[in-house]
Amino acid sequence: MKNDIENRDDIYLLITSFYKKVRENEILGPIFNHMISDWDTHLDRLTDFWETNLLFVPKFKGNPVAVHQKVDKTFNHSITNEQFGIWLQLWITTLDNLFSGEKAELAKNRARKMATGLFLKMYEKRPAT
Repeated sequence: MKNDIENRDDIYLLITSFYKKVRENEILGPIFNHMISDWDTHLDRLTDFWETNLLFVPKFKGNPVAVHQKVDKTFNHSITNEQFGIWLQLWITTLDNLFSGEKAELAKNRARKMATGLFLKMYEKRPAT
């Protein structure tokens, strides 16, 4: 039986396993690899983000909406809901492979809400056509 997410080490394992898949994905990889030049720093920052969101340790400071809007602008406002769906599918698969329990389910639910919210905020910021 798999354990639930219990500490920062568990979150780091989740983040590094997940972003390995993202970086190798034929659709998401080119976007992420173009935008992120220092993966070690980025993985630590994302670990802070999820540690804050899952374990309620106040570490993360940042503006994910602004960052995702910048990514969308960089790619000429071409980021799609389908790409967020692929991201979410990889996230849930990685969670299911590594963990089971209340925090793992919370991580899935928070990611679902974030994917929807971030895509909508990106879409709202797009120039009128």
